[in-house]
Amino acid sequence: MADDVWLVVGLGNPGPSYAKTRHNVGQMVADELAARVGGSWKQHKQAKAEVVEARVSGIRTILAKPRSYMNESGGPVSGLLKFFKVEPATLVVLHDELDIDFGVLRAKFGGGDNGHNGLKSLRKSLGTGDYYRLRFGVGRPPGRQSPADFVLDEFSSAERKDLPFAVDRSADAVESLLTDGLEVTQAKYNS
Repeated sequence: MADDVWLVVGLGNPGPSYAKTRHNVGQMVADELAARVGGSWKQHKQAKAEVVEARVSGIRTILAKPRSYMNESGGPVSGLLKFFKVEPATLVVLHDELDIDFGVLRAKFGGGDNGHNGLKSLRKSLGTGDYYRLRFGVGRPPGRQSPADFVLDEFSSAERKDLPFAVDRSADAVESLLTDGLEVTQAKYNS
């Protein structure tokens, strides 16, 4: 794994009105990874995305945040894979997950889209779902609130207290995935 180039993509929606929403937690984790390597985001010329090229735990890594809406993430990610000559087998997608309690992590390879519009867009553009995912639990909406409205809301005040720790732990899990592989990462971080 150490010789491969990895593409680590934080999914979300562009713009300040979405920045602190549950749907953008993938981008929050990407921001934490960029901060750890002292990287600053640069607009990629060919793909509708911001990137940081760095070494994450000694591994050549392209961190990316698509500048498209969640349901159009596939185009920018596909463009980055082609530009940097990265295969889906060394792609890590960071995203929110409704079916997991807040702050709980699940690392996995492949799988379905589970109604997630960002993952649906990726499958359509890449032609596969065979890539790594770090799923960040945001929990189910309370009462009768629609899941779509829930993920576009900001985290609750109680969640905001724990969010920095959960984002930090997620960044640790990404580093583990790159250096130690999936099984070790799952054993350590899939709570």
